[in-house]
Amino acid sequence: MKVAIVGVSGAVGQEFLRILEEREFPLDELVLFGSERSAGAKYKFCNKEIEVKLLQHNDDFKGVDLVFASAGAGASIEFEKTITKYGALMIDNSSAFRMDNDVPLVVPEVNPKDAVNPKRGVIANPNCTTIQMVVALQAIEEISHIKRVHVSTYQSASGAGAAAMDELVEQTKEVNAGQKATISKFAHQLAYNVIPQVDVFTDNGYTKEEMKMYHETRKIMHSDILVSATCVRVPVMRAHSESIWIETEKHISVCEARKAFSRAEGVVLMDDPETKKYPMPLFVADCDPVYVGRIREDLSNPNGLSFWCVSDQIKKGAALNAVQIAEYLIANNHIH
Repeated sequence: MKVAIVGVSGAVGQEFLRILEEREFPLDELVLFGSERSAGAKYKFCNKEIEVKLLQHNDDFKGVDLVFASAGAGASIEFEKTITKYGALMIDNSSAFRMDNDVPLVVPEVNPKDAVNPKRGVIANPNCTTIQMVVALQAIEEISHIKRVHVSTYQSASGAGAAAMDELVEQTKEVNAGQKATISKFAHQLAYNVIPQVDVFTDNGYTKEEMKMYHETRKIMHSDILVSATCVRVPVMRAHSESIWIETEKHISVCEARKAFSRAEGVVLMDDPETKKYPMPLFVADCDPVYVGRIREDLSNPNGLSFWCVSDQIKKGAALNAVQIAEYLIANNHIH
């Protein structure tokens, strides 16, 4: 199998390299593509050095079976036809195609069969905040239909890329030295602050990030579920956290919820208040699963449950989810 990574120099592209090697993904050849800025750079993969090729409109994707794309929505839209022209399957990590009717939006723990034989040869990877939430929601959906969700996110700097992580480090140094913080990647200073804005605002007062959680959750879960989100950037380096409140059709006890999370694929239950055990980004960064804790019945609704959810958004929220889609297709003989 010949596999390509498009946008290899970014945070998610680098994660693809690590995950493919870590999971011993069954590939025979790996090709790397990047912009003019990164073309010619060399990256190590399985003790070999691979040079990054310039992404351009040519026949470089002839013979490629699978492409992991993470070069941004603009590049995905521009190069979709070039990438898929000769039959390559494109698993796209950008927002470009997520809500297109003829492009499946897939989280393997929730809707893996949607990935089979995509019409355009493109499968979309959902937004990071949506991925970790639906993995957790699916556990409950299997015992009672979820009618509505209220969620507040606590999103790390790395969700805005490698430069955003660098900015948080620099701002922290600057503030500690009594200097004015340099602001470039975020709307405001992130160090020692939280910013209740992720992405741009839309006409209804919600940001694009918040509306992604609404629309993507419904598409992935094939559900009439209603989602109201507030997305917040916090001064954490890596891994997103979410405070989630759900209303289900029937009452679910904390005990039932814990059992459901315990047996759910891709979920780790970390919920022992007596020993102060609950998920935190500091300890789950660089880990694969979605961690769930602080499970309790909602005091304002007899059919309400509240819980806390943390996951590494570069891994499960991006590169790992895409690789798991490919692994599912390979395991079920849909990619050869």
